[in-house]
Amino acid sequence: MVSAKKGFQFEDSLEKLEKLVADMEEGDFSLEESLKAFEQGIKLTRECQEALKKAEQKIQLLVEKNGQLDPVPFDTEDPEND
Repeated sequence: MVSAKKGFQFEDSLEKLEKLVADMEEGDFSLEESLKAFEQGIKLTRECQEALKKAEQKIQLLVEKNGQLDPVPFDTEDPEND
């Protein structure tokens, strides 16, 4: 697990994961290289999932009102926020 103090960069990890997948899809890896790449991909995926989970928990705390969670829809295509 990566702590926030170390400055986990979600976007960097996601970019590494995307490159790793693209490299694996090319099919030029040996079996050993494929296994190492897969292992690295799993590690990056878990780190990204953990970062997203922490972000979700933080958002829930921010929208909590009077001790009750007040769910707020998240619309990524809201033109007013562009």
